[in-house]
Amino acid sequence: MKFKALNKVWSRILNILFWSIISAAFIGPGTVTTATKAGSDFQFQLLWALSFSTLACLVLQEASARSTIYSGMNLGQAIKYHYMGKRAQVPVLVLIVGAIILGCAAYETGNILGSVEGIALVFPKLDKRLIVGLIALIAGLALSLKSLRSIANFMGSFVFIMGFTFITTAVVSHPPVEEIMKGLVMPSLPETPGAGLLVLGLVGTTVVPYDLFLGSNVVQKDTTVTDMRIGISVAVILGGIISMAILCVGTEMTRGFTPEAAKNLEFSYKLLSNTLVLNIGQWAVYVFGFGMFAAGFTSAITSPLASALTARSIFEKKDAEGNSKNGHVFKWVSYAVLAIGVTLGFLQIKPVPAIVAAQAFNGLILPFVAIFLFMVVNNPEIMGVKHVNGWFSNIFMIVVTWVTLVLGIVNVTKSVISLMEDVQVSPDVLFGSASALALVITVIITIHILLKRKREIQKMLQQSQQEK
Repeated sequence: MKFKALNKVWSRILNILFWSIISAAFIGPGTVTTATKAGSDFQFQLLWALSFSTLACLVLQEASARSTIYSGMNLGQAIKYHYMGKRAQVPVLVLIVGAIILGCAAYETGNILGSVEGIALVFPKLDKRLIVGLIALIAGLALSLKSLRSIANFMGSFVFIMGFTFITTAVVSHPPVEEIMKGLVMPSLPETPGAGLLVLGLVGTTVVPYDLFLGSNVVQKDTTVTDMRIGISVAVILGGIISMAILCVGTEMTRGFTPEAAKNLEFSYKLLSNTLVLNIGQWAVYVFGFGMFAAGFTSAITSPLASALTARSIFEKKDAEGNSKNGHVFKWVSYAVLAIGVTLGFLQIKPVPAIVAAQAFNGLILPFVAIFLFMVVNNPEIMGVKHVNGWFSNIFMIVVTWVTLVLGIVNVTKSVISLMEDVQVSPDVLFGSASALALVITVIITIHILLKRKREIQKMLQQSQQEK
């Protein structure tokens, strides 16, 4: 009995470690930059945005994995099945795969450069190109592992190390507990221009499209709903706590400043490093630097992996025995994404045009995926009558869908504006307009999905009664 209990505990630990690949994917240099800037600019006022984004990530990841378990199709396959025989099938699939691969390739450079900056904080005399080379070598070896579970466990280990470094740094800075609790549960939007966009940035850096495809693809044949929910819950909540810890560290830069002084302070990692030395000690820079390296490094592996898995889930061909006929092609997709990031990392170039395009595409894909998941988990033909969403789950899905639509509209609009000269839009006007438009769209979609669900359930029940 004792050994059985120990085996069960060990199995739970491995399950959590496996699902930690999700938090490894969304905690990257973008999260570190956005969260520290939020802390620097607004102290603890925007912690609620991370609370919400963690919940939103949990809702969508659970829905994606649950639909895979009950339908037997991962997210890419489900989308392919839904549009099968329709004119929109090819454009939709090309848009999804193209956006995921383009987005991952563009952000891969940021992942690598972010991990380099982390190591540079710890070892400032090291040549940055040498660091890029070492990261590329280790990432390439990790991607060459044949077992997806081995890759996931490797990433999960780094997540726990990353969590320890960031949380330790935050705790030692002695942040005010009352302000933290207030910021976590009391939503507020500072009147400072751009605050709304920073809130969306915190949500957008936590709920990312390729992470939903990644989470769906790593579901194993023997995965149960209970094990999945435990693994995803711990992994996503831990990721949210890590992001909150990063925000708390960012508050060190302006703690005690007036709002005007904090607003005029230009954020930089060098300034953050100097602040940590003054307020905590030199060791804090080393710990934070290694945490930042881990954040960039894990994302540098999950980005290429997610690209390959998404492409495979949609375009893979199998023979009569169920074996992949073109599996090697998708392995090279991951190496291509890694190579692009490494090349631009060596050149110390940020692919701004590609990132702008990636933001626009991902801005379209995230609400599309959220809406599609909303439809799937309310479709009794796919989920079964007993497994469709309850009202409580649907309320969260509706809110999350609205926020992803706001995020999508804002990102697409910003990307278009950035390519146009002499065109400026107030951040507050952009945020307000996007929120109103997204609300109208969400209401229409919700009514359509719930009415269709009601009709299909009635139809299935009538068929069942006729068969009896």
